[in-house]
Amino acid sequence: MNELPPDKIHVQDLLLRCILGLNPEERVKKQDVVLNLTLWADLSLPARTDRIEDTLDYKKLKKRVVDLVEGSSFLLVEALAGAVADLCLEPPPVRAVRVRVDKPGALRFAKSVAVEIFREKRKG
Repeated sequence: MNELPPDKIHVQDLLLRCILGLNPEERVKKQDVVLNLTLWADLSLPARTDRIEDTLDYKKLKKRVVDLVEGSSFLLVEALAGAVADLCLEPPPVRAVRVRVDKPGALRFAKSVAVEIFREKRKG
């Protein structure tokens, strides 16, 4: 793919709850997850026009991410991260996304377990 634009939008420390995990007790009660998103998009037009129509409406995107995550029931953190990445790549201005999903308390003696993935929009 072509070189990514230098412009990024960050959504940091989005705290959500979902069913996530392999163990039977994880399949019953929602658990906390923390999402961090970095979205690459060319922001030169909205920087000039100051119009929401010319950029990514990250409030709408956040709502879609919340709906996806809180309604999900994945076994693996990797699968949740992949689903969030796919959703983030849908809006036209987004060219690439980095998704980090933290699952606090997933391992004893560890503050968190996290998966971070990077995906680019495919041509065509």
